[in-house]
Amino acid sequence: MTITNPKVTDHAFLRTLYADGYYPDHVVDQGRAVLMRLCARIEAERPADLPGLYTLTHAATEEFNALEAAFEAAGSEIETVAREEIAEDFWFVASAYGFEEADVEELIAPREW
Repeated sequence: MTITNPKVTDHAFLRTLYADGYYPDHVVDQGRAVLMRLCARIEAERPADLPGLYTLTHAATEEFNALEAAFEAAGSEIETVAREEIAEDFWFVASAYGFEEADVEELIAPREW
């Protein structure tokens, strides 16, 4: 599915991670893909409320949980800088789709990172 929200298409997801050599681009690419799939799901399913949004963001958070092994295999990890960058992009997504009141901790509640 093509993303139609111009805020999203113009956004540089995980910019800080791409700028830091500690985070391998090929793994960060996978994280960016998770966020883009989340955007596509939001556009396709159009959640009507925060619980509906949280269902989608929790699924995407689980995908990031699974990426931890890929980061470790590449000599990296999802540590403080990465956690903050990922959380900020989850909040950006929520905000871009009209859920400015979303709680960032709830957006990523099932995180293991």
